[in-house]
Amino acid sequence: MTTIVHWFRRDLRLADNTSLLAAAHDADRVVPVFVLDDHYGLDPNVGPSRFRFLRESLEELERSLAERGGRLVVRRGPPEKALPALVSETGARCVYANAEIGPYPEARDRAVASALEEKSSTLRVFGDALLVEPDAILSGAGEPYTGYSPFAKRWQSVEKRAPGPEPARLATPALPTVPLARVQAWKNAAENPLAPRGGEAEAGRLLGRFTTDALERYATSRDRPDEDGTSVLSPHLHFGTISPRQIRAALMAAADADPRVRSGAHRFELELAWREFFHHVLFHFPRVEEESFRPAFDRIAWAEPGAALDAWKSGRTGFPFIDAGMRQLSSTHWMHNRVRMAAGSFLTKDLHLHWREGESWFNRQLADADLANNNGGWQWVAGSGTDAAPYFRIFHPVLQSKKFDPHGTYIRRFVPELARVPETKIHEPWTMTAAEQSAAGCRIGFEYPAPILDHATERLRALAMFDVIRVSPASMARPAPFAG
Repeated sequence: MTTIVHWFRRDLRLADNTSLLAAAHDADRVVPVFVLDDHYGLDPNVGPSRFRFLRESLEELERSLAERGGRLVVRRGPPEKALPALVSETGARCVYANAEIGPYPEARDRAVASALEEKSSTLRVFGDALLVEPDAILSGAGEPYTGYSPFAKRWQSVEKRAPGPEPARLATPALPTVPLARVQAWKNAAENPLAPRGGEAEAGRLLGRFTTDALERYATSRDRPDEDGTSVLSPHLHFGTISPRQIRAALMAAADADPRVRSGAHRFELELAWREFFHHVLFHFPRVEEESFRPAFDRIAWAEPGAALDAWKSGRTGFPFIDAGMRQLSSTHWMHNRVRMAAGSFLTKDLHLHWREGESWFNRQLADADLANNNGGWQWVAGSGTDAAPYFRIFHPVLQSKKFDPHGTYIRRFVPELARVPETKIHEPWTMTAAEQSAAGCRIGFEYPAPILDHATERLRALAMFDVIRVSPASMARPAPFAG
């Protein structure tokens, strides 16, 4: 009887799970295991919203496996010790897993593979999290793409496989396991009804809602945080409770059924391409985890964090659109992408703080915190990354507000002290007269702060600060791809 261990990581689903399907095909018995990795449990940047999402996803996975005759085995790490021990217990000839991109998971997998070799076993890794794997496409010069537009053009031309089924049946031997309810990190994750919910079923529900209710207007409303026009699937893509193949298949099916949603489906597919672009960048240039993609940006004299950073984190900058976004982040552990860009520009270009400060805070707060996407997004808005917004592109916090939340609906949702401020003043409440402040029940400097800075002044300071980038064309050159 052949036994294979399937190692669940960021693929917490049964449907279209490449490694799990392969294990079910290749073995008589499959041992699904999740290893509690201390690397994440001890990382101060992994916040409670991610632990709760993970816990909910594993609890559902446990139930789903049981329905198919399987069982989720939970073991404490580190993986390079837990997995060889499990192989010895079960006589498994191999451990199957889906690939993860990033310096830590890649180093972890090398350590596991080495440890398994000592047990005469092997680690077999499958491509699963992306529609197009990082080693599948290169530029005409044989190099990784460092610009989104040419990448997306090539990415769209590559044939992509359809999603696979879920295993009909899994036979798992009885083995000791750590009860999920006893994991302390998850017990400490406070319940929050506003935060994204985990699990494969929830991912399917969100995808169905999006394709039915929002896809038709997605191309025009995706930048509007005041409208319910996005999929909110990013946490599910991060944890793998849904695959990009499932999403793409749903988009194509919706577009085939109704021509009115084709524009939205195409636009959303390009957002999947953005996600994959950042993963390709991390794969080829892992140094971005620690430093700017464009080295010149590490020579900038960034400001020291202090009270201004605290005001930004707490949503007390005095700029309603920025504050609404930061409060949405802290209360729901998700933030609309348009507001992420505006908040990121405010931190780096108005407060002159290093993009790493924002990356770290988002990593702590977001349920969808993902190294490739979080790092790529922050470097994009700072101007330091691949295919980045030019350093001189500085988002105006008031103009962004007026354009993308014209009636102040989003602001009022997350900044309730501004609820009675008239629409003509909601984007710049400091321009209200004393009488208007009294009528709105919102005194500037008391119920709501005055702006902590003057955007026009700080824009000029940012341009001067970023002058180091213009010293020579070589300063904008990209580094060579990692060849290790």
